Amino acid sequence: MTSTDTLIRALSADLAPVKRRSVPREVAILVAIGAAEAILLLSAGAMRPDLGKVILAPFMLWKIGSLALLAGVTCAVALRSLAPPAVPRRAVMAVVALALLATLGGTLVTAAGDSGRALVERLSPAHGLLCAAAITVLALPVIAALTVLMRRAAPVRPRQSALACGLAAATTGALIFAICCPMNDPLYIAVWYSLAVAAVALGARWLLPRRFRL
Repeated sequence: MTSTDTLIRALSADLAPVKRRSVPREVAILVAIGAAEAILLLSAGAMRPDLGKVILAPFMLWKIGSLALLAGVTCAVALRSLAPPAVPRRAVMAVVALALLATLGGTLVTAAGDSGRALVERLSPAHGLLCAAAITVLALPVIAALTVLMRRAAPVRPRQSALACGLAAATTGALIFAICCPMNDPLYIAVWYSLAVAAVALGARWLLPRRFRL
């Protein structure tokens, strides 16, 4: 036996077996967390009162549809980024392009009454900051779950994976919050939801590689 073989045996002697990843199980975990958060909000009476009336309105279809698409894609990118051969950068750039297209789609469903209002009135900064904060809070359970999955996996580019996980958590939080948000103006949604998503994603990009041994 060579010295290299001896060294390898010595280094691996005390290693515990690693449980193999199951992507369907990881997807189920994320779906369960999102569903639990939505149920808690509904149980607390936080659902938008007129949701049943506006659910088929163009702006609502755009909002829910865009967020559902982005949440699904970003979660897939995040989970894929945890595999050793993955290179998340291109996928994250594709997500950003998709988000820009979704934002531009909001111009097609902006009501004439909304477009005629003053910019400050449309953005409603005081209410917008509350919405952004709510999305951030709703993203925390998802980012916590993705952090655990990230530590159990083997991402070779942890900073890019952290960014992908932040985007996934933020878009999921935004989708959940959409059932509560009373605002109809696509400009308001595009600005404040994007701000919340960017804040969570950048926070994850900075925090996860620094605070966890991946």
